[in-house]
Amino acid sequence: MAEISETMGTESSPPEENRMDNSGSSNFDDKIMRKTKPGLKRLILTLTVFFSFLLGLPWLLKSIEIYRSPLPFRDIDSLSNAIDSNPFLYPCRFHLVFVNLEHSTSIRSNAENLGFLISSYMLEYADRNSFCGTCDGNYTVSVSLDSGDDCVEYEDADKGILWKCGALSGLNFDQTVENGEVFDDYLQSIVGKSRVYTVVVVNTGKGDRFRAVVGKYRHAWIIGRVAEINLLAEMVAEMFIKIFVSGAKDEGSIQGEFMPVGADGKIVLSFNLLNADPRDWIYDWDIKEVDEKLLAPTLEALGPIANISVESQVLYHTPKSSYSYWDDEHESHIFSTKDLPFFVNSNEWHLDTSIAAGGRSKILQFVVYVPSANECPLRLQLPNGDISVTNGFISPTWGGVVVFNPPNCMENANSMHPLRRKISSQEVNQIFEVFMAQLRQLFGLKSTGFYKGASGTSILLASERGFTEWELDALARQHACYNLQQCGTTLGSLSRLVQSLPRMIIKDEIGKQVKLSLEAAKLTQDNASQGIYDASAVSSRHARSLAEDAFFHPSVMSISYYSFDHMFAVYSPFFLPLSLHVILAVVREIKRYKQESRKYAAWEAIRKQHSD
Repeated sequence: MAEISETMGTESSPPEENRMDNSGSSNFDDKIMRKTKPGLKRLILTLTVFFSFLLGLPWLLKSIEIYRSPLPFRDIDSLSNAIDSNPFLYPCRFHLVFVNLEHSTSIRSNAENLGFLISSYMLEYADRNSFCGTCDGNYTVSVSLDSGDDCVEYEDADKGILWKCGALSGLNFDQTVENGEVFDDYLQSIVGKSRVYTVVVVNTGKGDRFRAVVGKYRHAWIIGRVAEINLLAEMVAEMFIKIFVSGAKDEGSIQGEFMPVGADGKIVLSFNLLNADPRDWIYDWDIKEVDEKLLAPTLEALGPIANISVESQVLYHTPKSSYSYWDDEHESHIFSTKDLPFFVNSNEWHLDTSIAAGGRSKILQFVVYVPSANECPLRLQLPNGDISVTNGFISPTWGGVVVFNPPNCMENANSMHPLRRKISSQEVNQIFEVFMAQLRQLFGLKSTGFYKGASGTSILLASERGFTEWELDALARQHACYNLQQCGTTLGSLSRLVQSLPRMIIKDEIGKQVKLSLEAAKLTQDNASQGIYDASAVSSRHARSLAEDAFFHPSVMSISYYSFDHMFAVYSPFFLPLSLHVILAVVREIKRYKQESRKYAAWEAIRKQHSD
C-alpha cells in the first residue's frame, strides 16, 4: 500500500503544476504583462545609429569651421583710448641768444625776465595754434645773454644746450645782412646738428628797424636795433610757435589729413608734357636729367614722410577745356582764375596711366601744357589784373599745371610743317622751380620767401632740397600724428568688424599685420616722446600702411561671411529631418523597452507570488 501511495503521489504532481499554470494564465493580461524577457537587439541597433550620428557631428562642425587668427583686441583698444585721451605732443627745445648787451644793460641784469616774457607770449600763440603734431606746452625755453667775454644763462635753461661765448664778436653784421646764406652756414657750424630751435638776436644799435631771417636749418636771426624788449619777446615767440612749430603755415592751410600722401605712405609724382596740337609743334624733354639733378635731393629730403617715385609721359592732341580771349594790351591770349576749374580736360588728358592708379598710393599730376598756335602765347591773369609770373596754378590734392609758351610762337604759327623741338635745360629748370613751389603748396607750405606775422615780416631762406630742415620737422610731426590717428581708427574698425562677424575668416597674415602695426605705433610714440621727428614719421607711416593692409585684405573683403543663424538656415533642411527621426526613434525605442520590461517584471511578480 505504501508503494501505491507514493506512486499515486508522484503521478499527481503534473496536474498540480498545470493547475498553477492555469491559475497564472487566468491572471495573465497581455496588455500589462509578458512572459518573455524583452530583447536588446532593437535598442542596441537604434542606439548604434544614434551614437553614429553623434560621432559624425564633430566631423560636420570641423568641415564648416572658420579659421580665425587671434587678434590682440585689448592692445587695439588700449591704442585707440591712448590716442583719444592723450594728445600727441612732441617735446620741443627752444634757445634764444642775445648778443651785444652793452646797448641794453637792463636786459643784461635780468635774463629771467626775458625768458618769462618769451614763455608767456608762446603760451598765447600755442593756444591759437593747437593742432595735431605740435608741442603745445611740452617745450623748454633757454636764454643765453652773450656780451662777448661773458655769458649769462637763464636759470631754467636746458643744460644740454651750449653756446660759445663771443662766437659772433668778430663778424661784420652789415655784410651778414647781405649774405644771409653765408651767415646761416656759419651759425650751423656753431650750433651743430642738434634738434634745438635757436634764434640769435644781435643788437647793433644802428637804424630804426631790425631784420628777421629764418635760415634753412633750425635757427633764425634778428639783426638791428632792439629798442623794446616786449616787441622782441613777442617776435621771438612768434618765430618759435608760428614758424618752427607750425611750419609758417597760414590760417586754414592744408593740414595733415589733406597732405598728398597715400594710405600706404607712397606718392607718385607724374610729370606730363602735353602738346595741345602736334600739327603746330612737338616738344620733348629730358626728364632723366631732371630726376637725377633736381628731384633726387627733394625725394631724399621727403623720404621719412613718404616713399616717392617718379614717372613721366608725353601726350599729344590734348587741348584744354576752358576758353581764352585775345588781349591787345598784353598781346597774349588770356585765361583768368575763373577758368581754372575747366582748364583740365579730363576727357582728352589721359594722365592716370600709372600702375599705382588703382592702388592706395597718391598720384600728383604735374602738367606742362604747350598751347596750340591759335592761342599762343597763353597767359594766366590773376584776380588783381596782373599777369602771373609763373604762368601756372595748382589743384589741391591733384597737382599743378604750368603753361609753357614756345619762344617766338607767333612767328612760327604759319609754319607748314610741325616743328620738333626739345625744351632746353634752362627752360626745364625754370619749369621745375615752379613745380617745386607747387609741391610745397600741396604740402601746405609757403611758396614765397616771406612770412608776415603779427610782430613783423620774416625772410625765409630757401633750401637747395626744396624743403628746409625746420619745415621737414613740422611736416614729420604733423604727418606722424595724423598717421597714428588713422592707424588707431583703422585697427579699431577692424576689431569691431571682426567681433561682430564670428564667421569671418582671419588669416595668420592679417594677425601678423595687426601685430606689426601695433609695434610700429608703439615705436612711433617712443620716438615722438624722445623728439626724433623723422623716425616717428617713418614708423607711423609703416603703422598706418600695415593697418590699411590688414583692413583691406582680400579675405576680409570676401562676401562669404555669414552669421550662425544663416548657417543654421542653410543646413537645417538637410540635417534637421534626419536628426529628428533619429532622436524620435531612440526615444520611442527606449520607452518601448522600458514598457516591455515593466510587463515582464509584472509577470515575474505574479509567478513568484503563486510559487510561494
